[in-house]
Amino acid sequence: VQLQASGGGLVQAGGSLRLSCAASGRTFNNYVVGWFRQAPGKEREFVAAIRRSAGNTYYADSVNGRFTISRDNAKNTVYLQMNNLKPEDTAVYYCAADPSIIITSLRRGSEYDYWGQGTQVTVSS
Repeated sequence: VQLQASGGGLVQAGGSLRLSCAASGRTFNNYVVGWFRQAPGKEREFVAAIRRSAGNTYYADSVNGRFTISRDNAKNTVYLQMNNLKPEDTAVYYCAADPSIIITSLRRGSEYDYWGQGTQVTVSS
């Protein structure tokens, strides 16, 4: 499966962006999809994940309550709605997918087999 992340950009603090992760090659309705980010000089970190059932979502503490992950299986797309953005949210955001990750592992980037190319999010103060 090929993943294409889009929707990044430059926004002022307090603003919003919606990232999209579109899959091609095969349907990924049964895949766990995660969003990760990496800021300059920092390690990649988990942001959010969604399991096969859209009711099962998981968030990093730093974004909980501000970001919402969702999926549209008909469009083979997962979204990350980011509200109340802060300068510390500035990073390259990546989406990743895998057909079989257990709950205890979905925050680990190493567990995902498929990755998108990343989209830059810059939040100005």
